[in-house]
Amino acid sequence: MTQVVPNGSKGTQRAPQLETITVSRFAPFRGAAITTVNLLVFFVLWELVARTGLINPLFFPRASEVFSALYRGFEDGTILPQLTHSITNFLIGLAISAAIGIPVGLLMGASRIADLILSPYVWAMTSLPRVALIPLLILILGFGDAMQLTIIVLSAVFPIMVNCMAGVKTVDPSLLRAGRVFGTSQSETYVKIILPFTLPFVISGVNQGIARGLVGMLIGELLGGGGNGLGYLLDRAGEQFDAPMLYAVLLLLAVMSVSLIQAMRWLEERAAPWRDITRT
Repeated sequence: MTQVVPNGSKGTQRAPQLETITVSRFAPFRGAAITTVNLLVFFVLWELVARTGLINPLFFPRASEVFSALYRGFEDGTILPQLTHSITNFLIGLAISAAIGIPVGLLMGASRIADLILSPYVWAMTSLPRVALIPLLILILGFGDAMQLTIIVLSAVFPIMVNCMAGVKTVDPSLLRAGRVFGTSQSETYVKIILPFTLPFVISGVNQGIARGLVGMLIGELLGGGGNGLGYLLDRAGEQFDAPMLYAVLLLLAVMSVSLIQAMRWLEERAAPWRDITRT
């Protein structure tokens, strides 16, 4: 406790002063503003480069033509049913992948026996190109949603599994020793120490699963979609040399991917607030 002596005395001490931090009221909107300006500059540069004619318009249309094709596609009902089909299948496949990959990955990380039994199959399927499975899946499941869901799950589940397994194996041993010192049981250690430490690995695995799952979704729709999905629109636009529609579908896929990744980041901030680091 600091003693303050009246002014004029030799032993006068100043009480410590708290530093005040001023936060601008526009701070919460800084990220959105930077993103908006960044995208605006990108599309303006795209439009300007396309207008110069240095690149054949058949391969590189103007940004305004892409947005016009996007608007017409939603207006005449060309895009929305295919977009809905792709998003529905992808979200169902991602949910199935998370429901399988997270518990199995955590089990492999916690149990050496489970790791020895399952890891050869997990690593083999992780490295296997998904496109090689399409003929077999079409032969077994035919064309349609069942085949598309299967290829999405096979693409997304193994990155989730591998990351969860790695997360458990990299838990700081000092945390486990501290838990034993305080008398935590094995179940309490898993719930209160291992799972919180592993959560970032789970989120990272789901993010990788999103990227791999989108690739699997497009492969399934391009090679065996039966005329449904964004992959089908992409294939049809390529066959018709419709570059604006081709770029419009790619833009939708990019927005879909970024939106899902941002949703996972938001979920991580809510589930693991201790990982929130102030960025300057």
